[in-house]
Amino acid sequence: MTDRIDRLTDLLEGKKRRRRDLVSPEGVPLEIQVAGPGERLSALLLDLALMFLAILVIWLLLFLAFLAHSGFDAEVGTTLALFLSFLVRNLYFLHFELAWRGRTPGKKICGLRVINRRGGELSPSAVVARNLTREMEIFLPLTLLLTAGFEASWARAALLGWTAVLTSLPLWNRGRLRAGDLIAGTQVIIQPKRVLSADLSLQAKADDDVYRFSPEQLAIYGVLELQVLEEFLRRPPGRETDRQLEEVCRKIRRKIGWPKSAPPPDARRFLTDFYTAERAALERGQLFGRSKADQKSSPGAGP
Repeated sequence: MTDRIDRLTDLLEGKKRRRRDLVSPEGVPLEIQVAGPGERLSALLLDLALMFLAILVIWLLLFLAFLAHSGFDAEVGTTLALFLSFLVRNLYFLHFELAWRGRTPGKKICGLRVINRRGGELSPSAVVARNLTREMEIFLPLTLLLTAGFEASWARAALLGWTAVLTSLPLWNRGRLRAGDLIAGTQVIIQPKRVLSADLSLQAKADDDVYRFSPEQLAIYGVLELQVLEEFLRRPPGRETDRQLEEVCRKIRRKIGWPKSAPPPDARRFLTDFYTAERAALERGQLFGRSKADQKSSPGAGP
């Protein structure tokens, strides 16, 4: 079954996705998709933007309070703003990953989640550990870098090297793990968003102006090819999608020996009619104990 899913993904995306097996505490094997550096960086940049926006709001509110009240002590206000900014910077990731079960606003937007790498429950101690490590990875070196004197060039170079090595760590290990993940036993995965659509076979026209296929033509393909075709038909309309549908239509017509031509504008309708007929044929075959996994398997073979 996993091999068939891999083949389906390869046909649709042209490359293998970053998968690994995870065993749940109940002993059930699960397959997860590891988040890549680009996806994690996007989520981090979104979180940093939101975090600094919150800090900016704090400073703006205190500045307005200073303008509105003549007795407002500017030194006290600055100290308070620095303290609140420190809390926001250190509690932002902790709060959201604890409250949202491994997600921050940036991770939620990008469809990512932090999980226990060993398959257990994501514990608060693991969340704290991975986020305290982020302070040592990014924030502390950058703070020292910004406050260091220009005369200490060797110190600035060391801080830059430290930050570069730790932030690039996910690029050099198979699990895409940063230092915090290695210490806390966590991993960031992708949560694919699945939207349930209407049955494509119910979207075909209920009139006589449809393409008809013989049993011999429908016997060429199997379940795998039907799944691939369904994925293509569910893609939103667009120039690239139309081009791909026309190419798929030409290949199917050539494979099944379709005697007539199907103009490019009719590619989607041709494929939808073929999908409907192929699905009905496969379902009828299963009723009589005949199944066909793909075009390479013989009828009657199990899926």
